[in-house]
Amino acid sequence: MSTQLPQQTEDETTTSEVEKESSPPQAPLTDPLSEIETDTEHDDSHEDEDTYVLKVFRYDPEIAAKQEPRFDDFHVPYHKGMTVLDALMYARDNYDSSLTFRHSCRQAICGSDAMFVNGKQRLCCKTQLSDLEEPVRVEPLPHQDVVKDLVVDMEHFYDQMESVEPYFQTDDLPEGELEEQRQSRQNREKVKMSTRCIWCGACMSSCNVAAGNNDYLGPAAINKAYRFTMDEREGDEMKQERLEIIERENGVWRCQTQFSCTDVCPKDIPLTEHIQELKREAVKNNLKFW
Repeated sequence: MSTQLPQQTEDETTTSEVEKESSPPQAPLTDPLSEIETDTEHDDSHEDEDTYVLKVFRYDPEIAAKQEPRFDDFHVPYHKGMTVLDALMYARDNYDSSLTFRHSCRQAICGSDAMFVNGKQRLCCKTQLSDLEEPVRVEPLPHQDVVKDLVVDMEHFYDQMESVEPYFQTDDLPEGELEEQRQSRQNREKVKMSTRCIWCGACMSSCNVAAGNNDYLGPAAINKAYRFTMDEREGDEMKQERLEIIERENGVWRCQTQFSCTDVCPKDIPLTEHIQELKREAVKNNLKFW
C-alpha cells in the first residue's frame, strides 16, 4: 500500500523549480495542459491583500510534462474562517483548473477530503488556515497510490472495511412489524464513538504497520468490527464470526499501540483503545476451562 511515487524532499531542487523561483509564485493559466515551465503573465489583483502560500503536490500520469512529481506554489487571498479546502478551491478556480482533489459536503462528515497537510493527516474542510504555519504544504495521503495530484486510490481501504462485514446482523427480529430493536443506553454509550467513523482513511494512512503490511486490517476496519461486536443486539453467531476475523494473524494482534491512528482521527474516535478492547475479547473468546 506504499505510495508508488517518489516523494520529493525539500532539499531537492529540480531545474523547473529553479525557474519557478525566478518567476511570480503563481499566475492564472490559460491552458491547464501547458508545459510546466511556460511563462505566464503575473496576476497582481491580490497583491495588496493578505495571502497564504500553498505548496501543493502535483502529478498527472496522463500528461508527459507532468509525470514527474513536483510542488506548485499558489498565493491565495485569505479571509477569516478560510479552510485549507477553501484555499484549494480558490487555487483551482482562479489559477489552475487542472488541480485535482476530492471534496463533497464541506462539513467534515463525508471524509472525502482527507489529505496530508503540514506533515499530518487532516480533513481539509475542517482545518483552518490560521492554525497552520506558512507555507501550507498539501500532499496526498501517504502509503497509498496516487491517482492524480491529491487524489489517492482508496480501493484497498474499502476492501479492508468490507472484510469485517460492516453492517448489523442479528439472530432474532422483533415480532411486531413496526417494533424497534431496542438497545440499552449503557450499550449505546459504549459503541457511540465507534459509530462516528466517516471512512476518510486518515488513520490507515498514519499507521506504520499498515504501510508495511497490505494484509493488516487497519484501525478503521477494526473500529468498524468493534462497533458491531460490542452491540448487544448483534447475533451471537455473527459476533463469533467477527471475533474470528479480527483475531487472525493480520488482525488486532498486528497493532503496535503507537496511537498514531487516534492522534489523526478527525472525529476523535479512541481507535487504539477499541483495538485493545477487542484484543481482550479475543483472549476471552479462546479461554477454555475444561
